[in-house]
Amino acid sequence: MDILGISNFGLFLVAVLLLNATPGPDTAYIVGRSIAQGRAAGLLSALGISAGCCVHALASAVGLSAILAASAAAFTIIKLAGGIYLVYLGLRMMLAKPGDASAPAKAQDVRSHKTIFLQAMVTNVLNPKVILFFLAFIPQFVRTDAPHKTLAFLLLGAAFVVLSTFWNSGTAFLAGTLARRAGRSPRVKLWLERSVGATFVALGAKLAFTKA
Repeated sequence: MDILGISNFGLFLVAVLLLNATPGPDTAYIVGRSIAQGRAAGLLSALGISAGCCVHALASAVGLSAILAASAAAFTIIKLAGGIYLVYLGLRMMLAKPGDASAPAKAQDVRSHKTIFLQAMVTNVLNPKVILFFLAFIPQFVRTDAPHKTLAFLLLGAAFVVLSTFWNSGTAFLAGTLARRAGRSPRVKLWLERSVGATFVALGAKLAFTKA
């Protein structure tokens, strides 16, 4: 790692594991999806959030995150957009009715799986806290005299994404398994989904109105 200018790579990996073990909005989102819609939805949400982290890693490597963080107006717009989007998802879950069984099951599953993945990705990309995290955290492990700073950022970002994906997937699997055992009836499942929707609304409001 020295050739790229990365320092304390082992410490970086330990820090990433500890950060993933600390509950946050992403964890709440994954657990919520897993409880309300099952393990598959939770795993797709974990992958979507990892895809969002890839976007942040690329942006921080080329300097886009720094530009957004430096612009108060751009930062506020992203913060509000992220909060509104989470509120929108929460309201949809709260107001959702039992699915229409008339549509072909496979086609319905493909659409819903793609939607779940993209929704998770968008919530992560529009979270300004993640932008600030990548700006504040990763540079601590890149030396100022690093010969290949962009490559170092990308490698650290990739390591973060890989570890986070494993951790979040395990969280989704565990939460989905417990929810499957706890709520087998359609009524309980609907109640769980609406409760998770209310949680998303609260998370969105907190994201939109909390100062960075």
